[in-house]
Amino acid sequence: MTKLKQAIDRALRTICIALFTALVLLASWQVITRVVLNDPSVWTEEAARYTFIWLSLIGISIATGERADVAIDFVVRKLPVAAQRWVTAVAYLTALAFSMIIMIWGGYLNVVLGWNQANPVLPVSQGMLYLAVPIAGVLLTFYLCYHFILIISAREDAAAPEEMQVEL
Repeated sequence: MTKLKQAIDRALRTICIALFTALVLLASWQVITRVVLNDPSVWTEEAARYTFIWLSLIGISIATGERADVAIDFVVRKLPVAAQRWVTAVAYLTALAFSMIIMIWGGYLNVVLGWNQANPVLPVSQGMLYLAVPIAGVLLTFYLCYHFILIISAREDAAAPEEMQVEL
């Protein structure tokens, strides 16, 4: 399972680099056409918006895979190790429920509703653009299950790793 996670990590990082590059190019072209040419490009703003959404959702998946997601574990660190595992397990199960019900199932329903709806600006359907939510839900579910198993089996600390901590 670790090798699968590493392969998914590499693929997602590559996709994020490509999406970020596309976002920078789209935003730059929008500025050039608006300010320099005084004839704003209609499609670049819409394309940049959806590129940003895909980039954000895939980035959240990567952060979850690295356990670099936002967690306020000040109280959890004060608990005994067994209680840390229990509290973290409940948090992971809650996040899994959200990911599976809202993102995967709800996202799927949204994709189905928008699949045949034409986008007025881009040459793809709204449903294709909405695919980011259920895809991110599947990725989050995979990463949450991966870490949940490691935490429950005591192969990974329940609290976030020390190098991830930010002192306030």
